[in-house]
Amino acid sequence: MEGKLFIFSAPSGSGKSTIVQHLMNLNLELAFSISATSRNPREGEEDGREYHFISPEMFRRKIDNNEFLEWEEVYPGQYYGTLRSEVDRIWSRKQHAIFDIDVVGGINLKREFGEKACAIFVQPPSVEVLAQRLRSRGTDDKDSLEKRLSKAENEMTHAPQFDHILVNDSLEQALQNAETLVRDFLKKPQN
Repeated sequence: MEGKLFIFSAPSGSGKSTIVQHLMNLNLELAFSISATSRNPREGEEDGREYHFISPEMFRRKIDNNEFLEWEEVYPGQYYGTLRSEVDRIWSRKQHAIFDIDVVGGINLKREFGEKACAIFVQPPSVEVLAQRLRSRGTDDKDSLEKRLSKAENEMTHAPQFDHILVNDSLEQALQNAETLVRDFLKKPQN
């Protein structure tokens, strides 16, 4: 069985990870697609759980062998991407893949899978609300926060390239709306 794909993309701080986690806890036969990265694991991270951690050399070799559905070099020598084998693993278990992925990666996956994929852009109600959410996290210094906000403004210009824009101004409502979008797409016949 080839399953379906659910792509959730958003600027950092929009709530996409919370929404994806909520959907994973429902009985919808969704399996989380684990991205690959060439960066080193952070404290507490485990290979195959948060990411597939591979060396930059191995990452480039996999790019050359066309083993990625999508990938990008986020910083010099630091790659992130989605392995074809990850989607195959999920589909072989007769499940549907769900992605918590950056905006460029989301657009590339939608382009690759077309009608098999439901691409959802999670949008904050405004840049001001997003700034407030990021500040309340307390994880970024001023420079880092400004970079994130600048990136977020750029990412929001790509929202129309997604199948749905899910505005997260009320988390409870956003969770409900996300669940409706996923359930409706699961009911659609596959071509």
